[in-house]
Amino acid sequence: MKTRQLGNTSASVSVVGLGCMGMSDFYGPAEDEASIGVIHHALERGMTFLDTADMYGIGKNEQLIGRALKGRREQAFLATKFAIVRGEDGSRSISGKPEYVQQACEASLKRLGIDTIDLYYQHRVDRTVPIEDTVGAMARLVEQGKVRYLGLSEAAAGTIRRAHAVHPIAALQTEYSLWSREPEDGLLALCEELGITFVAYSPLGRGFLTGAIRTREDLAKDDWRLHLPRFSPENFGKNLELVAKLEQLAKARGVTAAQLALAWVLSRSPRVVAIPGTRSSGRVDQNAAAADLELSRDELAQIDAIFPHSVAAGGRYPNEGLATLNG
Repeated sequence: MKTRQLGNTSASVSVVGLGCMGMSDFYGPAEDEASIGVIHHALERGMTFLDTADMYGIGKNEQLIGRALKGRREQAFLATKFAIVRGEDGSRSISGKPEYVQQACEASLKRLGIDTIDLYYQHRVDRTVPIEDTVGAMARLVEQGKVRYLGLSEAAAGTIRRAHAVHPIAALQTEYSLWSREPEDGLLALCEELGITFVAYSPLGRGFLTGAIRTREDLAKDDWRLHLPRFSPENFGKNLELVAKLEQLAKARGVTAAQLALAWVLSRSPRVVAIPGTRSSGRVDQNAAAADLELSRDELAQIDAIFPHSVAAGGRYPNEGLATLNG
Protein backbone atom coordinates (compact mmCIF):
# COMPACT_ATOMS: atom_id res chain seq x y z
CA MET A 1 0.00 0.00 0.00
CA LYS A 2 1.33 3.40 -0.96
CA THR A 3 1.54 6.09 1.70
CA ARG A 4 1.56 9.87 1.67
CA GLN A 5 2.96 12.30 4.20
CA LEU A 6 0.48 13.66 6.71
CA GLY A 7 0.63 17.43 6.47
CA ASN A 8 4.07 18.73 7.30
CA THR A 9 4.57 16.09 9.99
CA SER A 10 6.92 13.14 10.12
CA ALA A 11 3.95 10.74 9.92
CA SER A 12 2.52 9.09 6.82
CA VAL A 13 -0.83 7.48 6.13
CA SER A 14 -2.05 4.91 3.63
CA VAL A 15 -3.37 6.58 0.48
CA VAL A 16 -6.50 4.46 0.82
CA GLY A 17 -7.79 4.14 4.36
CA LEU A 18 -10.95 2.74 5.90
CA GLY A 19 -13.95 4.81 6.92
CA CYS A 20 -15.68 2.94 9.73
CA MET A 21 -18.87 4.97 10.21
CA GLY A 22 -21.18 2.58 8.35
CA MET A 23 -20.13 -0.33 10.54
CA SER A 24 -22.12 1.07 13.46
CA ASP A 25 -24.63 3.54 12.13
CA PHE A 26 -26.57 5.05 9.24
CA TYR A 27 -26.30 2.15 6.77
CA GLY A 28 -28.48 -0.52 8.35
CA PRO A 29 -28.05 -2.96 11.25
CA ALA A 30 -24.57 -3.32 12.76
CA GLU A 31 -22.67 -6.61 12.60
CA ASP A 32 -19.79 -6.05 14.98
CA GLU A 33 -17.93 -9.35 14.67
CA ALA A 34 -18.00 -9.22 10.88
CA SER A 35 -16.85 -5.59 10.96
CA ILE A 36 -13.91 -6.45 13.21
CA GLY A 37 -12.90 -9.05 10.64
CA VAL A 38 -13.05 -6.42 7.91
CA ILE A 39 -10.90 -4.04 9.96
CA HIS A 40 -8.30 -6.74 10.52
CA HIS A 41 -8.31 -7.56 6.80
CA ALA A 42 -7.82 -3.88 5.95
CA LEU A 43 -4.82 -3.66 8.28
CA GLU A 44 -3.32 -6.74 6.65
CA ARG A 45 -3.74 -5.11 3.23
CA GLY A 46 -1.91 -2.02 4.41
CA MET A 47 -5.03 0.14 4.75
CA THR A 48 -3.85 1.31 8.15
CA PHE A 49 -5.52 4.74 8.20
CA LEU A 50 -8.73 4.15 10.18
CA ASP A 51 -11.39 6.84 10.55
CA THR A 52 -14.13 7.06 13.18
CA ALA A 53 -15.90 9.71 15.29
CA ASP A 54 -17.53 9.93 18.69
CA MET A 55 -20.96 10.53 17.12
CA TYR A 56 -21.00 7.36 15.01
CA GLY A 57 -23.38 5.09 16.85
CA ILE A 58 -23.13 7.57 19.75
CA GLY A 59 -19.77 6.12 20.79
CA LYS A 60 -20.39 2.55 19.66
CA ASN A 61 -18.14 2.86 16.62
CA GLU A 62 -15.20 3.97 18.75
CA GLN A 63 -15.84 1.02 21.05
CA LEU A 64 -15.85 -1.27 18.02
CA ILE A 65 -12.53 0.14 16.81
CA GLY A 66 -11.11 -0.27 20.29
CA ARG A 67 -12.05 -3.95 20.28
CA ALA A 68 -10.61 -4.44 16.80
CA LEU A 69 -7.29 -2.84 17.75
CA LYS A 70 -6.64 -4.83 20.91
CA GLY A 71 -3.16 -6.22 20.42
CA ARG A 72 -2.90 -4.39 17.08
CA ARG A 73 -2.68 -0.73 18.10
CA GLU A 74 0.72 -0.21 16.47
CA GLN A 75 -0.64 -1.40 13.11
CA ALA A 76 -3.10 1.46 12.77
CA PHE A 77 -3.02 5.21 12.33
CA LEU A 78 -6.24 6.18 14.07
CA ALA A 79 -8.33 9.28 13.49
CA THR A 80 -11.44 10.28 15.40
CA LYS A 81 -13.53 13.42 15.71
CA PHE A 82 -15.51 15.52 18.15
CA ALA A 83 -17.98 18.45 17.99
CA ILE A 84 -21.26 16.88 16.88
CA VAL A 85 -23.11 16.28 20.14
CA ARG A 86 -25.71 13.62 19.55
CA GLY A 87 -28.29 12.69 22.14
CA GLU A 88 -30.05 9.37 22.64
CA ASP A 89 -33.30 11.22 21.86
CA GLY A 90 -32.07 12.04 18.35
CA SER A 91 -31.08 15.62 19.13
CA ARG A 92 -27.94 17.10 17.63
CA SER A 93 -25.86 20.18 18.32
CA ILE A 94 -22.33 21.36 17.64
CA SER A 95 -19.83 22.33 20.31
CA GLY A 96 -16.34 23.70 19.96
CA LYS A 97 -16.18 25.02 23.51
CA PRO A 98 -12.70 24.50 25.00
CA GLU A 99 -14.02 22.61 28.03
CA TYR A 100 -16.01 20.30 25.75
CA VAL A 101 -12.95 19.60 23.60
CA GLN A 102 -11.15 18.23 26.65
CA GLN A 103 -14.13 16.19 27.83
CA ALA A 104 -14.81 14.74 24.39
CA CYS A 105 -11.20 13.68 23.88
CA GLU A 106 -10.99 11.91 27.23
CA ALA A 107 -14.27 10.11 26.52
CA SER A 108 -13.00 8.98 23.10
CA LEU A 109 -9.73 7.71 24.57
CA LYS A 110 -11.69 5.66 27.08
CA ARG A 111 -13.99 4.14 24.45
CA LEU A 112 -11.08 3.39 22.14
CA GLY A 113 -9.01 1.94 24.95
CA ILE A 114 -5.88 3.82 23.93
CA ASP A 115 -3.57 6.47 25.38
CA THR A 116 -3.11 8.69 22.34
CA ILE A 117 -5.22 9.58 19.30
CA ASP A 118 -3.10 9.90 16.17
CA LEU A 119 -5.29 12.49 14.42
CA TYR A 120 -8.04 14.44 16.16
CA TYR A 121 -10.54 16.39 14.06
CA GLN A 122 -13.11 19.00 14.85
CA HIS A 123 -16.00 17.29 13.04
CA ARG A 124 -17.94 20.47 12.35
CA VAL A 125 -17.07 24.08 13.06
CA ASP A 126 -18.98 25.71 15.91
CA ARG A 127 -20.00 29.13 14.59
CA THR A 128 -20.58 30.39 18.14
CA VAL A 129 -17.01 29.78 19.32
CA PRO A 130 -13.93 31.44 17.77
CA ILE A 131 -11.93 28.80 15.96
CA GLU A 132 -8.85 30.09 17.78
CA ASP A 133 -10.39 29.04 21.10
CA THR A 134 -11.33 25.56 19.87
CA VAL A 135 -7.98 24.87 18.24
CA GLY A 136 -6.23 26.30 21.27
CA ALA A 137 -7.94 23.64 23.38
CA MET A 138 -7.03 20.98 20.81
CA ALA A 139 -3.42 22.15 20.95
CA ARG A 140 -3.42 21.60 24.70
CA LEU A 141 -4.39 17.98 24.05
CA VAL A 142 -1.22 17.68 21.99
CA GLU A 143 0.78 19.15 24.87
CA GLN A 144 -0.82 16.61 27.21
CA GLY A 145 0.18 13.74 24.94
CA LYS A 146 -3.43 12.72 24.32
CA VAL A 147 -3.36 13.67 20.65
CA ARG A 148 -0.54 13.66 18.09
CA TYR A 149 -1.92 15.76 15.22
CA LEU A 150 -4.88 18.07 14.61
CA GLY A 151 -7.43 18.21 11.82
CA LEU A 152 -10.60 19.98 10.74
CA SER A 153 -13.60 18.65 8.84
CA GLU A 154 -15.82 20.58 6.42
CA ALA A 155 -14.12 23.87 7.27
CA ALA A 156 -14.00 26.94 5.03
CA ALA A 157 -10.73 28.42 3.76
CA GLY A 158 -10.79 31.39 6.13
CA THR A 159 -11.43 29.14 9.12
CA ILE A 160 -8.56 26.87 8.12
CA ARG A 161 -6.13 29.77 7.88
CA ARG A 162 -7.11 31.07 11.30
CA ALA A 163 -6.85 27.60 12.84
CA HIS A 164 -3.49 26.93 11.21
CA ALA A 165 -2.12 30.15 12.70
CA VAL A 166 -2.86 28.79 16.20
CA HIS A 167 -1.50 25.29 15.70
CA PRO A 168 -0.46 23.41 12.55
CA ILE A 169 -3.43 21.67 10.95
CA ALA A 170 -2.24 18.36 9.55
CA ALA A 171 -5.41 17.30 7.74
CA LEU A 172 -8.64 18.63 6.33
CA GLN A 173 -11.40 16.06 5.91
CA THR A 174 -14.13 17.00 3.46
CA GLU A 175 -16.42 15.15 1.09
CA TYR A 176 -14.79 14.74 -2.33
CA SER A 177 -15.69 12.48 -5.21
CA LEU A 178 -16.67 12.53 -8.85
CA TRP A 179 -20.08 13.91 -7.92
CA SER A 180 -18.86 16.21 -5.09
CA ARG A 181 -16.13 18.36 -6.63
CA GLU A 182 -16.54 21.49 -4.50
CA PRO A 183 -13.05 21.17 -2.92
CA GLU A 184 -11.63 22.10 -6.32
CA ASP A 185 -12.99 25.62 -5.73
CA GLY A 186 -9.99 26.63 -3.63
CA LEU A 187 -9.67 24.08 -0.82
CA LEU A 188 -7.25 21.76 -2.61
CA ALA A 189 -5.07 24.73 -3.54
CA LEU A 190 -5.14 25.95 0.06
CA CYS A 191 -4.02 22.55 1.31
CA GLU A 192 -1.12 22.66 -1.16
CA GLU A 193 -0.19 26.13 0.05
CA LEU A 194 -0.29 25.33 3.77
CA GLY A 195 1.01 21.76 3.53
CA ILE A 196 -2.22 20.14 4.73
CA THR A 197 -3.29 16.62 3.77
CA PHE A 198 -6.74 16.51 2.19
CA VAL A 199 -8.71 13.49 3.41
CA ALA A 200 -11.54 12.69 1.00
CA TYR A 201 -14.53 11.14 2.73
CA SER A 202 -17.33 9.48 0.77
CA PRO A 203 -15.00 9.17 -2.25
CA LEU A 204 -17.42 6.62 -3.72
CA GLY A 205 -20.50 8.79 -3.30
CA ARG A 206 -21.73 6.83 -0.27
CA GLY A 207 -21.59 3.66 -2.35
CA PHE A 208 -23.55 5.02 -5.31
CA LEU A 209 -20.50 5.33 -7.58
CA THR A 210 -19.65 1.65 -7.14
CA GLY A 211 -22.65 0.61 -9.25
CA ALA A 212 -23.74 -1.82 -6.54
CA ILE A 213 -26.84 0.23 -5.71
CA ARG A 214 -29.28 -0.19 -8.59
CA THR A 215 -32.54 0.78 -6.90
CA ARG A 216 -33.62 2.44 -3.67
CA GLU A 217 -34.89 -0.98 -2.58
CA ASP A 218 -31.26 -2.17 -2.45
CA LEU A 219 -30.90 -0.15 0.76
CA ALA A 220 -32.21 -1.17 4.17
CA LYS A 221 -35.40 0.58 5.24
CA ASP A 222 -33.53 2.46 7.98
CA ASP A 223 -30.61 3.39 5.72
CA TRP A 224 -29.85 7.09 6.14
CA ARG A 225 -29.03 7.47 2.46
CA LEU A 226 -32.70 7.20 1.56
CA HIS A 227 -33.09 10.69 3.02
CA LEU A 228 -30.29 12.23 0.96
CA PRO A 229 -31.25 14.31 -2.09
CA ARG A 230 -29.09 12.32 -4.52
CA PHE A 231 -30.83 9.10 -3.49
CA SER A 232 -34.32 10.58 -3.73
CA PRO A 233 -36.85 9.09 -6.19
CA GLU A 234 -36.65 12.14 -8.45
CA ASN A 235 -32.82 12.15 -8.62
CA PHE A 236 -31.89 8.48 -8.33
CA GLY A 237 -32.39 7.58 -11.97
CA LYS A 238 -30.48 10.60 -13.28
CA ASN A 239 -27.49 9.77 -11.11
CA LEU A 240 -27.65 6.11 -12.05
CA GLU A 241 -27.20 7.13 -15.69
CA LEU A 242 -23.91 8.79 -14.75
CA VAL A 243 -22.72 5.65 -12.98
CA ALA A 244 -23.61 3.52 -16.01
CA LYS A 245 -21.25 5.61 -18.13
CA LEU A 246 -18.53 5.25 -15.51
CA GLU A 247 -19.04 1.48 -15.50
CA GLN A 248 -18.57 1.36 -19.27
CA LEU A 249 -15.29 3.22 -18.97
CA ALA A 250 -14.16 0.96 -16.12
CA LYS A 251 -15.02 -2.17 -18.08
CA ALA A 252 -12.87 -1.00 -20.99
CA ARG A 253 -9.96 -0.57 -18.57
CA GLY A 254 -10.59 -3.92 -16.88
CA VAL A 255 -11.32 -2.46 -13.44
CA THR A 256 -14.42 -1.72 -11.38
CA ALA A 257 -16.28 1.58 -11.31
CA ALA A 258 -15.27 1.96 -7.66
CA GLN A 259 -11.59 1.54 -8.50
CA LEU A 260 -11.83 4.09 -11.29
CA ALA A 261 -13.61 6.57 -9.01
CA LEU A 262 -11.03 6.11 -6.24
CA ALA A 263 -8.08 6.38 -8.60
CA TRP A 264 -9.54 9.62 -9.94
CA VAL A 265 -9.73 11.12 -6.42
CA LEU A 266 -6.14 10.12 -5.66
CA SER A 267 -4.95 11.61 -8.95
CA ARG A 268 -6.12 15.11 -8.07
CA SER A 269 -3.18 15.99 -5.84
CA PRO A 270 -0.28 14.32 -4.03
CA ARG A 271 -1.84 15.82 -0.90
CA VAL A 272 -5.04 13.74 -1.26
CA VAL A 273 -5.84 10.46 0.49
CA ALA A 274 -9.21 8.69 0.57
CA ILE A 275 -11.16 6.85 3.26
CA PRO A 276 -13.89 4.79 1.56
CA GLY A 277 -16.13 2.92 3.96
CA THR A 278 -17.14 -0.69 3.59
CA ARG A 279 -18.33 -3.73 5.56
CA SER A 280 -16.89 -6.17 3.01
CA SER A 281 -13.40 -7.69 2.88
CA GLY A 282 -13.87 -8.09 -0.86
CA ARG A 283 -14.46 -4.36 -1.20
CA VAL A 284 -11.37 -3.76 0.93
CA ASP A 285 -9.34 -5.69 -1.64
CA GLN A 286 -10.84 -3.73 -4.52
CA ASN A 287 -10.23 -0.41 -2.81
CA ALA A 288 -6.65 -1.34 -1.92
CA ALA A 289 -5.93 -2.21 -5.55
CA ALA A 290 -7.15 1.24 -6.64
CA ALA A 291 -4.11 2.77 -4.97
CA ASP A 292 -1.94 1.31 -7.75
CA LEU A 293 -4.20 2.34 -10.62
CA GLU A 294 -2.63 5.03 -12.78
CA LEU A 295 -4.96 6.93 -15.10
CA SER A 296 -3.87 8.36 -18.43
CA ARG A 297 -4.65 11.91 -19.53
CA ASP A 298 -7.19 10.51 -21.98
CA GLU A 299 -8.91 8.51 -19.25
CA LEU A 300 -9.01 11.51 -16.94
CA ALA A 301 -10.53 13.59 -19.73
CA GLN A 302 -13.17 10.95 -20.37
CA ILE A 303 -14.05 10.82 -16.67
CA ASP A 304 -14.27 14.61 -16.49
CA ALA A 305 -16.59 14.59 -19.49
CA ILE A 306 -18.98 12.26 -17.63
CA PHE A 307 -18.70 14.02 -14.27
CA PRO A 308 -18.18 17.75 -14.77
CA HIS A 309 -18.42 19.97 -11.71
CA SER A 310 -21.94 20.00 -10.19
CA VAL A 311 -23.32 17.33 -12.55
CA ALA A 312 -24.98 15.28 -9.80
CA ALA A 313 -28.73 15.62 -9.44
CA GLY A 314 -29.50 16.84 -5.92
CA GLY A 315 -27.37 18.27 -3.14
CA ARG A 316 -25.03 16.18 -1.02
CA TYR A 317 -27.01 16.78 2.19
CA PRO A 318 -30.54 17.90 3.05
CA ASN A 319 -30.78 21.58 3.99
CA GLU A 320 -30.32 20.93 7.71
CA GLY A 321 -27.07 19.09 6.97
CA LEU A 322 -25.82 21.78 4.63
CA ALA A 323 -26.40 24.33 7.39
CA THR A 324 -23.71 22.66 9.54
CA LEU A 325 -20.99 23.08 6.92
CA ASN A 326 -18.53 25.93 7.29
CA GLY A 327 -18.02 26.57 3.60
